Amino acid sequence: MKVEEILAKLESAGVTLERMLDAAMELYIGENPDGVRESLRETMLRYLEDVNVQSLLMAALLLEESFEVEGDPVNLVADELIGIDIAEYVGGKMALFNFFYYDTRKPGILAELPPFLDDAIGGFIAGCMTRLLSGDWYEKRPALHDAGAR
Repeated sequence: MKVEEILAKLESAGVTLERMLDAAMELYIGENPDGVRESLRETMLRYLEDVNVQSLLMAALLLEESFEVEGDPVNLVADELIGIDIAEYVGGKMALFNFFYYDTRKPGILAELPPFLDDAIGGFIAGCMTRLLSGDWYEKRPALHDAGAR
């Protein structure tokens, strides 16, 4: 599946790349938010090409379409499992902490989405933010943390 196709499917559910970026940046604390946002866009687009990420996002979309559940009942954990899997696949174990941060705070679009999609998109955001800002990779991109670039 091409990136444009998965983005179109997400957009049919009200999820756009810009709204995902907005939600991600709502909880970002750090320098050069414009540079981070642009690098995050690149990271998201790269991972939206991944068949595993596409599969998990499609699973969330299909569950929203064909599985009836009112609200977000406490005994429903399959939605969290999808979000956890996406976060961990993209960002590794450290992304799990970000996933729970985004899941509890529900910035931007995450507050508006139904149970499976909010966790899938939250996991995707958390994984991408973790991948972008973790360790050596971040340190090798001075444009992201250049204090003069604010």
